[in-house]
Amino acid sequence: MATTTDFHTEHDHDTHHQSLTDLASGVIADVQQLLKQQMQLFRAELSQDLRRTRQLAQCFAVGAGLVAFSAVMLLIAAVHLLAYLTGWPMWAAWGTVGLVTLVGGAVALVIGARIVKSYNPLPDKSLHALQENVSCLTNRPK
Repeated sequence: MATTTDFHTEHDHDTHHQSLTDLASGVIADVQQLLKQQMQLFRAELSQDLRRTRQLAQCFAVGAGLVAFSAVMLLIAAVHLLAYLTGWPMWAAWGTVGLVTLVGGAVALVIGARIVKSYNPLPDKSLHALQENVSCLTNRPK
């Protein structure tokens, strides 16, 4: 026959076990919600970065096409002007202009390579927040 104290002990044990189960379920639900929010932030930031990158590429494509066409016209004019002013043969004028443009192109490529090294296409904010959350979950006291 169960006494009153035995009943309270069993009841307290069930309540304690149930509250731990509820707590664990709550933690799991919170982690799942946190991961969902992190993924939403990641997607939104990636979408925004892709939109900006697409706009940037379109502007550069149009600009590069116009600059290339103009550069060809100006180079032809420069060759003829150099030959006219110096009295050089056309091959010497073409070679001189070609050498000058080669050096200019090499300098531009070096500058472009430096810019590419500093560019990071990953979504930094959400990646940093995800790293913090994982760190908090893995380094919590036991």
